[in-house]
Amino acid sequence: MTIRNPLIHIVDDDKAMRKSLCWLIGSVGLETQSYASADEFFQNYIDERPGCLLLDIRMPGKSGLDLQDALNQLDTQIPVIFLTGHGDVPMAVRAFKNGAFDFLQKPCNDQILLDRINDAIKVHQQRIAKNQEQTGLQERIKSLTKREHEVAELVSHGLHNKDIAKKLGISPKTVEVYRHNALVKMQAESTAELTRLWVLSEH
Repeated sequence: MTIRNPLIHIVDDDKAMRKSLCWLIGSVGLETQSYASADEFFQNYIDERPGCLLLDIRMPGKSGLDLQDALNQLDTQIPVIFLTGHGDVPMAVRAFKNGAFDFLQKPCNDQILLDRINDAIKVHQQRIAKNQEQTGLQERIKSLTKREHEVAELVSHGLHNKDIAKKLGISPKTVEVYRHNALVKMQAESTAELTRLWVLSEH
């Protein structure tokens, strides 16, 4: 699986702040993309690269918290770091309840900000990798025939060949054939591995 280079998104209506953040983040070799409003970001964001979103709260038009709500409705995976000079406790509570990665006050120590950005990137990379693994698992499951699927599911529930044969009304030998085919298609080297993959695919 391939995970592309990180991209840090910056949403702030203050042009000088956007420029300063782009310079700071770029100084450690990270790519940035800045936006003057929540709407501008929302209209242009493509959820395909790891990274994070540095988000101001009070802006003309849609607020940072409103943008977070909109992203949650789309089930996006990007970590959101709020960076604001106008934050208060209720705002922070709402942000964290809605899944914010962090809530930082301006001005923020440069190293602390860079550390949190790097932490957020790692989290996003893990989420992307997990999603890719889940997609691969679903594709493998779709390749199973109906009978192979039934056998694999019963195997994952801990049933032995005799029990599966009785439940499906087929011979234990036939169960073994379907079981073998399921192992091959699921790229599992053992029954235990097949069970693990099957359980993982259900989460």
